[in-house]
Amino acid sequence: MMDAVTFPNGQVTMAGTLYTPEDFDPGRRYAAIVVVHPGGGVKEQAAGLYAGKLAEQGFVALAFDASFQGDSGGEPHHLEDPYARVEDVRAAVDHLQTLDYVDPERIGALGICAGGGYAVNAAMTDYRIKALTTVSAVNIGTSFRRGWYGTDSDAAAVPTLQSLAQQRTAEAAKGADPAYLPYVPPEPDENTPRDLVEAGDYYLTPRAQHPNAKNKFLFTRASRGSSPSTPSTWSRTYSPSPSSSSQAAKPDPCGCPPNSTAAPAAPRN
Repeated sequence: MMDAVTFPNGQVTMAGTLYTPEDFDPGRRYAAIVVVHPGGGVKEQAAGLYAGKLAEQGFVALAFDASFQGDSGGEPHHLEDPYARVEDVRAAVDHLQTLDYVDPERIGALGICAGGGYAVNAAMTDYRIKALTTVSAVNIGTSFRRGWYGTDSDAAAVPTLQSLAQQRTAEAAKGADPAYLPYVPPEPDENTPRDLVEAGDYYLTPRAQHPNAKNKFLFTRASRGSSPSTPSTWSRTYSPSPSSSSQAAKPDPCGCPPNSTAAPAAPRN
């Protein structure tokens, strides 16, 4: 079974889908899993697919849209903020602990792709997370600083940071339109890493396309019309933390079993 849920994360209202076992009994206590979606993903895609499979194995599983993404609140939308993404995981654990049928001593996290790095970082400091696993985990900070394969020097990021500074000035001081970048190349070529080609075959095709997953994120977050508490998207991502330092094998960058399709949408409350 699955139900649409909302839960608070500071001033942001998070949107999620709660999956429960087929023989669900609200009088029992269940182990529960927070499922963290990839960068650019939404709960209806890989995260929902894994959450549904976990429920089939007897777990309560919560897939949710990140702050500033999908059905969750937060403005501006399409913001990939690593600090917010880690706090999202903690807020999801908060929500699970409010449910009488969840055993608070048996809550785990499963992170997919960039969500793997965020889940690892959350588990490092939130001891309520008793178990952790990742699927195709990616350290998003390292991948932006040192390239997809992590082989570039940190100095390779300097031109991007210079462009970031120029774009932020243009938006904040001159009223320029926001700039967006794709998570997955919409038109891969011979230089595109195989991982990203395969990701495009999942996220940009009928296998998992979803109207809430626009395949774009803000290059920067200028002060105009936004909270002063969050610096630019890429300056957050380029900072050494909170990205996870762990790297896992990547059998499928979208974190989905071969030939899988996106998870069905949960009913609206």
